[in-house]
Amino acid sequence: MKDTHETNLPTEEAAPANITEEVKEVATETSETPEEVVTESSETPEEVVVAETSETPEEVITEASDTTPGEVSPVTNSKLSKEEILDKLAQLVYHTPVESVRNEVELLKQAFYKIHRSDIDEQKRVFLEGGGTEEDFVAPEDGAESRIKELLSVFKEKRASLHAEEEQLRAANYALKLQLIGRLKEISESQEDFNKLYNEFKDIQQRWKEAKLIPQEHANELWRNYQIYSEKFYDIIKINNQFRDYDFKKNLELKTALCETVERLQHEPDAISAFHQLQKLHQQWREIGPVAKELREDLWTRFKAASTIINKQHQSHFESQKEKEQENLKAKIAICDEIESIDYSQIKTFKDWERKNREMIALQEKWKNIGFAPKKYNVKIFERFRAVCDVYFEKKNEFYKSVKDEMTKNLEQKRALCEKAEALKDSTDWSETTEKMIALQKEWKTIGQVGRKQSEATWKRFITACDYFFEQKNKNVTSQKSTEQLNLKVKRELIEKVHSLDDTVSREEAVAALKEYMAEWNATGFVPFKEKDKIYKEFHEAVDKQFDRLKVDQKDRKMQTYRSNLTDMAGGEKGKGKLYGEREKLMRAFERMKNELQTYENNIGFLSVSSKGGGGLIKEMEQKIEKIKEEMNLIVRKIDTIDETLE
Repeated sequence: MKDTHETNLPTEEAAPANITEEVKEVATETSETPEEVVTESSETPEEVVVAETSETPEEVITEASDTTPGEVSPVTNSKLSKEEILDKLAQLVYHTPVESVRNEVELLKQAFYKIHRSDIDEQKRVFLEGGGTEEDFVAPEDGAESRIKELLSVFKEKRASLHAEEEQLRAANYALKLQLIGRLKEISESQEDFNKLYNEFKDIQQRWKEAKLIPQEHANELWRNYQIYSEKFYDIIKINNQFRDYDFKKNLELKTALCETVERLQHEPDAISAFHQLQKLHQQWREIGPVAKELREDLWTRFKAASTIINKQHQSHFESQKEKEQENLKAKIAICDEIESIDYSQIKTFKDWERKNREMIALQEKWKNIGFAPKKYNVKIFERFRAVCDVYFEKKNEFYKSVKDEMTKNLEQKRALCEKAEALKDSTDWSETTEKMIALQKEWKTIGQVGRKQSEATWKRFITACDYFFEQKNKNVTSQKSTEQLNLKVKRELIEKVHSLDDTVSREEAVAALKEYMAEWNATGFVPFKEKDKIYKEFHEAVDKQFDRLKVDQKDRKMQTYRSNLTDMAGGEKGKGKLYGEREKLMRAFERMKNELQTYENNIGFLSVSSKGGGGLIKEMEQKIEKIKEEMNLIVRKIDTIDETLE
């Protein structure tokens, strides 16, 4: 609020000639400084009033109204027509000082818009009774409304100009009061004639009182310095008891009147207006000198108690609003924390992102339904929310772009392998080309997925070229009977070694020896076809007998048996082609199990142990997951075994 209605205090009379030592007591009342009461409210009054004003579309007058002379009541304004209101408002805006008509302008504006809204309601009623619908109703333009907006805009500009002038005046008064304090310091230390010094002191006091408006941030400092040198001056010049009693009596009357005024303010219905008026009264209290020592504490206690009541009324006006804003701030912080806590490393699939998108949309909708946070945090918390949302959507876009780019890159790599396989399929350099073909198949395994539409066609193209080469190679492989007979002899010797395995050695040594025999068996080439089944059976029966004795795990037995089966498979017609076919079948089975495993792992995350039947279902799914992982590990071992056989 601006101090537009300051009360001029009566000037003090010239000091009598008789001076005593007792005048030092005059300065002791400076402890009554009212800073602590003025600063009890933590709200800035201007900010609070602006927040409450939301009655009309034109936010021209935003500060709370003070009680000013000549105020026009709402009852009086309600009897005026729109044209009369505009004429009266124009008279006030163009021909009356701004600071004295602010309330009346506000009341005229409210009266105008009350009539304006009533006119629109009546027009709407007539429109609806004539068969129109509420959605089609459009209020006609009102030239009077444009006129009042122009007048209010002019009034606002005048107030802004007045505020600028007041700011200049505050700066000038601040400089003047600094100068007065400096001069007051000089005369308090001067040895010149008392009457001359006293007259100058009274002149300084008068000029100090006349310089009312000053920057608020310097008020306390100026007041303290002024009081210090005023007290020092009174101590030095030793005003006699008669002069002191005169000043005390005059100051008592003024301060008692201020106490009564503050006590009446307790019944003011507008807490904001009462608070603003209280600030002016405190300023007047500061400018009044001390009272008699025995009355000081009681008088100050009375003034302070009345001020405290007004401050509490002002503060309670905003408590409920502040509490709600704090709750809104906590809710918005919780939303930001939740988004910031997203672990993007765990969002790896399209389904993961779709689920997270639904969560984000729900959080954004929740944010919209939360009200404003405290003013000093509202912008910051919104900027934080917008930033975390931007991070999320950037991560999402990066994922979709990276997946698409990766699939495109994988497709290009697999097509390149198809071209290489097709270029090699007609080669007759069986040894070298076989190595190249195997290398191409291994490279194929390292390349990731491609789009569903291209996956099957690309794989068929690649495997067709590989199968054709190995079929042609098998047609050109000649039987090597002598080698097969030698291999038969070696395998019979291995059977004998298995039978004669020393049962005194440790289990670990025995198992290691059996694995060496089995590896040697698999490394040994083909035997004559008519002997193949017989010797295979004899070998595995001997091995199984030893495994039973040593209690070897069934998984290891299956793996060893699978190795032998691969050896037999490779020895038949189109052996290499069959191996590649077996390998690709295992690869497809692995991918299928991998997808199935991922599905189970995703689903288990949605289950809750506390839900009905949740614990048993989770346990069942965990068992399935473990079983799938074991089967996938076995497939990997089988694929490695095929690769060893092909090599």
